[in-house]
Amino acid sequence: MRITPRRLAIGMSLWAPNFFSGIRVREFSDDWTRAVVTLRVNLITRNYVKTAFGGSMSAMTDPYFFMLLMHQLGSDYVVWDTRGEIEFIKPGRGTLTAVFEVSRERAEQVREHARGGKKMLEWFETVITDEDGDVVAKVRREVYVREKKRVTAAQGN
Repeated sequence: MRITPRRLAIGMSLWAPNFFSGIRVREFSDDWTRAVVTLRVNLITRNYVKTAFGGSMSAMTDPYFFMLLMHQLGSDYVVWDTRGEIEFIKPGRGTLTAVFEVSRERAEQVREHARGGKKMLEWFETVITDEDGDVVAKVRREVYVREKKRVTAAQGN
């Protein structure tokens, strides 16, 4: 069965770490250039002072840049999320949203730099906003990319 953006969004929303953390994937665009993820701040996802737990906000941003890039580059590339940074701007309350975007042009630039098995590290940025559109946190995620080595019939014997 081929993975479609809709199936992946549903699967990621039902995946236990996301489901029980109140994280929902609202959308993967059909061209794999955009994802929208929400986090509902509730009894389980809030901290001691009743605002969004920083770990929950970090978790809601974890795999999406690498997933968008992986689907655009295809199976000839190794793509991993390697590092993340989060700067908390204001307390998060209600439903928080993060939008992830990796344009076709940027994916092509990454493809060119990683061609031939060369390791590439690329930073991507987004913000987490509250229901009023105010920025709650700024997030940076580093993604590792390299083209897989091809094994020819002569090399495999």
